Amino acid sequence: MNLAMQINYAGDILATVEEVCAYEAAGLDLVLVAEAYGFDAVSILGYLAAKTTRVALGPGILPIYSRTPALIAQTAAGLDYVSGGRAVLGLGASGPQVIEGWHGVAYDRPIARTRELIEICRRVWRRERLQNSGLFEIPLAGGTGLGKPLKLITQPLRERIPIYLAAIGPANVSLAAELTEGWLPIFYLPEQAAMVWGDAIAKGIAQRDPSLGDFDIIAGGLLAIGDEEEALELARPQVALYVGGMGARTKNFYNDLFRRYGYGDLAEEIQELYLDGERDKAAARLPIDLLRRLNLVGDEGFVMERVRAYAASGVTTLMVSPAGQDPLGSFSRLRAMVDRL
Repeated sequence: MNLAMQINYAGDILATVEEVCAYEAAGLDLVLVAEAYGFDAVSILGYLAAKTTRVALGPGILPIYSRTPALIAQTAAGLDYVSGGRAVLGLGASGPQVIEGWHGVAYDRPIARTRELIEICRRVWRRERLQNSGLFEIPLAGGTGLGKPLKLITQPLRERIPIYLAAIGPANVSLAAELTEGWLPIFYLPEQAAMVWGDAIAKGIAQRDPSLGDFDIIAGGLLAIGDEEEALELARPQVALYVGGMGARTKNFYNDLFRRYGYGDLAEEIQELYLDGERDKAAARLPIDLLRRLNLVGDEGFVMERVRAYAASGVTTLMVSPAGQDPLGSFSRLRAMVDRL
């Protein structure tokens, strides 16, 4: 089992990069840089490429609407080159709140756009000519008719850069299993993953090209080994934000996920409280048992149980956010645990 971390888009990025170097030395395999409406991920990834030597690097995620497919392909190829072949490309549809509210772009046809983007990226990396004339499901809007078929000028280091898709809806999860090297779910409950996503994954795997290799599932949560109840409490605001406030009452993908987990009444209550401005009350409603199952916080025996649960559910890369009094120490102990699996 590999180990991954995600860098948030807030806080002191330069200090965080120095921390990543320490985690790389402790056995970190992959670092992903989030991008929402803070700093962009690409600038930070370029800096990380210069400061690290071994760890794989990628955005987690680039929204599919904020850049053209060709630019996303160029960006991934550039990161792969400056990092010496360590790039991965994390993609996701995000949601209307960010795409329409921040980027000012219509949030439409996410499945078709994702499929098209993946195909275009791989054609760019193979240095095939792009015509962008409605070859796929999304037709070219407007234009002068003077477009010229072009291919990437520079030779990419690799013609296959691993693509990871962030997804929680059944259609998007199925697409990830069919077309990409890996999947990035959020708020992953190992014990209920098969119930919620099993059919979607099976459908995608059935149509998967064997040349893509094994399907890598990257999931996890906060990490703190020891008596770290205060570390677990750090998860409350984030879960409440997503379940309660990341979207509108009528369209919140994360709220829908918790309903599919069987927490329908709780999801509704948290959303009502959050959207009414009662954020602390919304966070307080989250059961401590649910937070424990979403994270890896507790004594070494408990954390090992959670690691085994993730592995048994199909997770092949454990994504952790080290917290508590000794985050690097917790990570080093986790590295030793997974190496014994």
